[in-house]
Amino acid sequence: MIPVDEALARILAQFQPLAGELVGVGEAVGRVLAADVVARVTQPPAAVSAMDGWAVRGSDLGTLPVTLARIGEAPAGRPFAGTVAPGQAVRLFTGSIIPDGADTVVLQEDCDDLGGGVRVREGTPGRWVRAAGLDFTAGTVGLKAGRPLTVRDVALAAAMNHPFLTVYRRPRVAILATGDEVVMPGEPLGAGQIVSSNGLALAALVRRHGGTPVNLGIAPDDADTLATLARGAAGCDLLVTTGGASVGEYDLVRDMLGGQDLDLDFWKIAMRPGKPLMFGRLGGTPLLGLPGNPVSSLVCATLFLVPSLRRMQGLAAAELPRARAVLANALPANDRRQDYLRATLTAGDGALPAVATFTQQDSSMLSRLAAADCLIIRPPHAPAAEAGTVVDIVPLDGI
Repeated sequence: MIPVDEALARILAQFQPLAGELVGVGEAVGRVLAADVVARVTQPPAAVSAMDGWAVRGSDLGTLPVTLARIGEAPAGRPFAGTVAPGQAVRLFTGSIIPDGADTVVLQEDCDDLGGGVRVREGTPGRWVRAAGLDFTAGTVGLKAGRPLTVRDVALAAAMNHPFLTVYRRPRVAILATGDEVVMPGEPLGAGQIVSSNGLALAALVRRHGGTPVNLGIAPDDADTLATLARGAAGCDLLVTTGGASVGEYDLVRDMLGGQDLDLDFWKIAMRPGKPLMFGRLGGTPLLGLPGNPVSSLVCATLFLVPSLRRMQGLAAAELPRARAVLANALPANDRRQDYLRATLTAGDGALPAVATFTQQDSSMLSRLAAADCLIIRPPHAPAAEAGTVVDIVPLDGI
């Protein structure tokens, strides 16, 4: 058995960021930038009004109130063509370009519109003017490559006059569940059969983390059918199997695909849950073999599949972020395998949250995983820990 950190390093070493592709800026949210976004325009392109009011010369506001002659107006998008001379004013609105000669905006509520003129009751020289380039200037790098795009980023990219953005291609992940005992939700259950959740859960996880799942269905415990379905992964960036990776007589994935050009890197990891995890290549396609137990499958997918998806999408930090919390209950000493305990978080007395484990940690209990907020990481041979001990956790937000 190899340590978790070594297994992750060996897996990630097999992946590189995928090629970039152009997408419409409105469709780019959630995608990862493959190229910097450089402003193609200056915003605002000229000095503009921050409020509805009047464009005036600040030097005319020395003594208030003052009456100025109205020489025109400048609605947003239709600049005033002339120049504001001493004693003159131009009616304008939020976003209107400040006319030549003017350097100040006085608010409409601080003025009296006299028709042919305006009486200014209050005003401060230089106020309510947004300078050209206040937001950004042409040539400014607004968004760096490697950034997952938020709604706010999409707004900025559009304002920088980019109708398209270059993002990393979505990883295509083929998913193949195995076992005579599993059937899809809604199908008739025979004697000894259970409902399969692994394939659907993994497809949801792949989609949630930026990939495109290709569900190959469920392969029975039959070598020929398994090999045929596995060939459906051709053209994908990764094949993920669930089940059939252990040591039982009918755990066929490792043995049967071994005759299909499987180059196995490792099999078995010193972790709980998820010891029977394998990684290699089937032909030219990376293969990640997950355990069949649903909790083991999703925990391993969280720790190894998600970082692989992040690496393929060009994210600088492929590994999942960790956090810290304070134990709400005592834990016994750990054995030689790294343990990942399902747990819940609550507000603590100090800066860190409190974390409490479930009493039962059986790897078949999906209800515990669904209710969990995080996984507590227990290193190999970790000593017993009392309540109040600070521990490392893997948050499960979005997993």
